Parts: sequence; structure tokens; C-alpha cells
Amino acid sequence: MKRTLGTCYYPEHWPEEIWVEDARRMAELGLTWVRIGEFAWSRIEPKPGQFDWGWLDRAIEVLGAAGLKVVLGTPTATPPRWVVDRHPEMLAVDAEGRPRGFGSRRHYCFSHRGYLEESRRIVEAVARRYGRNPHVAAWQTDNEYGCHDTTISYSAAAHAAFQDWCAQRYQSTDALNRAWGNVFWSMEYDSFDQIGLPNLTVTEPNPAHVLAFRRFSSDQVSLYNRAQVEIIRRFSDAPISHNYMGRITDFDHYALGADMEIATWDSYPLGFLEDRVGATPERQRACQRQGDPDFQAFHHDLYRAVGRGRWWVMEQQPGPVNWAPVNPAPLPGMVRLWSWEAFAHGAEAVCYFRWRQAPFAQEQLHAGLLRPDSVEAPGHAEALAVASELAEAPEVCPGAAPVALVFDYDACWAWEVQPQGQGLSYFDLVFDTYRGLRRLGLSVDILPPDAEAFDGYKAIFVPGLMHMPDALKEALAATPAQVVLGPRSGARTAEMEIPVPLPPAMPGLDVTVAWMETIRRDSPRSIDGTGLATRWIEALDGPAHPVLKGADGATLAVRQDHLWYLGAWLDEAGMDAFLAGVCAEAGVPVQTLPEGVRIRDTRTERFWFNYSTVPVTIEGRTLPPAGVLRETL
Repeated sequence: MKRTLGTCYYPEHWPEEIWVEDARRMAELGLTWVRIGEFAWSRIEPKPGQFDWGWLDRAIEVLGAAGLKVVLGTPTATPPRWVVDRHPEMLAVDAEGRPRGFGSRRHYCFSHRGYLEESRRIVEAVARRYGRNPHVAAWQTDNEYGCHDTTISYSAAAHAAFQDWCAQRYQSTDALNRAWGNVFWSMEYDSFDQIGLPNLTVTEPNPAHVLAFRRFSSDQVSLYNRAQVEIIRRFSDAPISHNYMGRITDFDHYALGADMEIATWDSYPLGFLEDRVGATPERQRACQRQGDPDFQAFHHDLYRAVGRGRWWVMEQQPGPVNWAPVNPAPLPGMVRLWSWEAFAHGAEAVCYFRWRQAPFAQEQLHAGLLRPDSVEAPGHAEALAVASELAEAPEVCPGAAPVALVFDYDACWAWEVQPQGQGLSYFDLVFDTYRGLRRLGLSVDILPPDAEAFDGYKAIFVPGLMHMPDALKEALAATPAQVVLGPRSGARTAEMEIPVPLPPAMPGLDVTVAWMETIRRDSPRSIDGTGLATRWIEALDGPAHPVLKGADGATLAVRQDHLWYLGAWLDEAGMDAFLAGVCAEAGVPVQTLPEGVRIRDTRTERFWFNYSTVPVTIEGRTLPPAGVLRETL
């Protein structure tokens, strides 16, 4: 598939007399796609049932006449004031019982039936009018589900819907009481309408109750999104997408992705660095104008899995943002690097947010490709460079990576429900493994937990997957690849109980996690060899062969045939050494890359990216700061 570029545009923000000029300049820049409409409900329907289509008709025609393709967003992320006045109970409620008010965006609860019907109505009106428009070539549902902590709501609507969800899942309160272990602390229920929400309890709520509520909350997002998809499909054959976010794990993105043709995500490397990456202060300083070398790549690979091979970057940061703890300008060349990195991971399109910086409202300090006075901003020149290079580049030819990493949203919720230590996170554990593989020069595929086959992979990593269904265990036991579990893989049943036999209970791997402990980050344990064990350590029993021990002689990792279990959270040096050993057994060549340099292979190309601020020489060639090197294989 051909690599393309695009931008996000808000014609309702600008005088109509400049639309034609904007469209001309977009086309001259080499853009293909323009996303519009996702925040425009108040202009489409200024009063209940009173639609103003003229401006949107003309905007789409202007863009199409310039040869641009429109991604049309459904406007449900920003319900107008009159919708809230009509349904005052539609507002989400936070864990402290406070409503999330009007005056920003995403001010709705996924469980509110009245708002669902309003959403269906506006989506049908938009899809009916533009479903066969030749310029509307793709759709986006809503905008950034889960952003601003808006997945989980403790409203009356969510309470009633959760009770119904429990009744459907468990069928009887006896079954629910057994599943949740409600005999503990006399928490047993006699009817489903007794079940409350797991907030405002005296001490921590039952972890099984919380996990059930997290699953329910995720299901509500899927049902809400599916309602929009089903309506759009009645009127349009164009592909449908949703734009996910970095490190938003409150709902199951795989479940949403199964209903749509394309997964997209919004990439803000500098915005995410301090509040989502989890980088140390030293790393933040080193990467303050480049972003973390692995965070964007991780999400590229994740959303390729969510989209089952088809994915875009719907919003690419082109300059400083306005919402992060600090908001530096990108190092010159980084906008180009981020764009090419996405293409190297298989993106079909990279769209820059936004076309022109807004001079008003909440995002007036968020840079675009143009300044508010329409003069080209620094990111424009880099987008132009990418467009020129794309004209000479081959089509996207994704290829399978040699190693795979399993990522599971349900495991993320289970860790959040029961972290067993402050700041311990499933995402961080998986991301540390991903970083280690990338430091060794490897391309990585991310897989969902329900993957049915692992053909072609030489090594598969399954860290921290709290519940492992029998089918997954059997598939991993059957694959010839080297398989690495742990820590905490298989540590709970589907209902958040410690299983017996004790974990990991993996066929073909004779090891038992006898007990575990979490340790202070300033008190790591030495490994007999390289590196340190930090944060999490498990005591491993059984005849499986020890492959990693602590300096105190405790076994930290074992192996039996092609199955491995790692019972410790390792620091960078320990992780690199351990992963290199697994890859050696798997026959996967590795290399130690210079600081900040990463590699990504497609079926036909190899890319090198320099995330550092200094030139780096690799394989006899010098990569400048923010440099990209592409080579045909």
C-alpha cells in the first residue's frame, strides 16, 4: 500500500473565504488526507433537530476539488450545551462522586441510554448525508475514547448498567458470590440490585469486584462504538477507524478494532514523555526534544495488531503542544523522523495535527503546520521533505518480525487492581521488555492474548499476563519458538483468584511460584552476572533448569526445553543480558546499538533512526541527530 500524508482541519474555525487557499496549499504540500468534523456538532446541529449542512457541504467540496480525500469524524466527543440540558444525567461521574461538567470535551457517560440515542441520531444524520459522497473516503468514530480519564464513570446510569452486566455474566448471585469470594468480610449479595460500584468504600474494594467493573466499563465503550459503526455501514462502504491514544489502557482496543477496518492513534512524542512514558528524569532530559526512542514504536506495533495490519497515525505532533508538563519544540529533523518511523512500522498514512494553529480556546498554544497568521511553521518544511521523499519511496511491504510480544488489556486492569506495590504497572513491565528487544536491534510484533498461532516467530515473550487461558498455554507449549513467561504470568484465574496448582501451571514447564515479594526501587538485588533485579521477585520451586540466579543463590529464571520463566523484574543491564541469551537459543541475531539508535525492518527495507542529539556512526555510515537512514534489503 502506498504511504500517504494528511492533516487535521477545522473549517468551522476559519473564514470560508480562505478554505480554497488552504486546500490548495495542502495539495501542494503533498497531502492526501484531511480529517474534519469530529468536534463540529454545535455547527452541524445548532438546535435540536435544526441542521445546518451548507457549510460542511461546501467544505467537503472545496477539499475534494483540490484532490484531497476526507476522513469524516462523527462529532460525538463534544455534545453541545443543549444536549446536556436535555440529558443532565449524561455527565460522567468520577470516583469521588463528582460530575464531569460541560465546558471542555468528552463530557458524557458511555452507559447513559439517552446520550446513546442522541449519538445514534447525529451519526445517522451525518452518515446519511455523506455516506456516498465521493470525497469522503474514510470515517472516524468519535475522538480519543478514554482521553482525560473518561472511560470509567460512577454515575447512576453506569451503576444500573453494571448491575445488568453482572446479572448477564453470572446469572445468579450465588454464582457471583462464589466467583468474587464474597464470603470474605461478609460481602455476599442476595440480589443483583444490591451490587454497588467499587468506589467510596472504607478500605480497598474486593479486587474481583473492581476487575469486573473494569471489564464492564470496557464493554460499554465497545458497545457505544459498535452502535456508530453499524449506522455508518448502512450508508457508506468507506473504511471506519478510531483514533486511540498513547498509554490509554482503560478499555480493550482489540475489541473495538475487531469492528473496524483501520486502527489509528495520536502520536505526541514530546507531550507523552514526562507523564506517560515513565522515563527517569535523566532520560527525560536527554530526550526532551526527541521523545523516548521506543514509546512511539511500541504503539505503532500495538495498533498494527489492533488494526489487524491496517493502521495510521491520525495525529502527529508537528511542534510544541500545550498540554504537557513542559512543551519544548522538537529537535530539528524529528518531525521527519517520527513520520518515517511510522511508515517503517507499516503505517498507511501519517496525518499532522493540525493544519493551522488556533488563536483561541484551549489549544491556542498547540502548534500546527501553519502559524495562526497562516505563515509556515517549522513542521511544515519537514512535512514537505517527507512528502518529497515519499514520491520516490516504494509501497509499504510489512513483514513479520523474528520475535513477538503479547500485550493484554485485561492484564493491565488486573495489575492496576492489585499492583502489590506502589507504581508497579503491567504496561511498564511489557514496555521494559519491548525496550530491551529494541536495544538489541530487533523488530518486534505485538500480539493479542487470543492469538491462535505463533507461526514464524523464533521467540515469544509473555510477561505479566495475569490470566492465561488454557488455549493460550497450549498454543505456547506447542510452538517451536522459545517462549518466555513471567513474572506474574498465569498468577490469577479469570475471576482474580490465586489458582491451584500455583502459577504458572504451564504444560511442559515444571516450575512453581512458591511466593513473591516486591522491593524498594532503591534496594535492588544483585544478579549473579550482569545487572540487578528490581521491584518484583518470585521464589521459584521445581526441577526446571535454573538459568539466572541472584547473588544470594536464589533462582530468578528457569528453562525447560523451549519454555522459560523469569521470576524477576530486571533492570536494563539484566534485561539486555537475559534477552540476548534467549535470542541466542532462538537463533535470532542481535547487536548492541549506540545510545538512541533504533532499527526497524520491513519485508523490503531496513531503517535506522537516531534519537540522540549527536551524530552516530553505525556500520560505517554517520547518522546526524534526528537522522533517518533507509536501505533496500
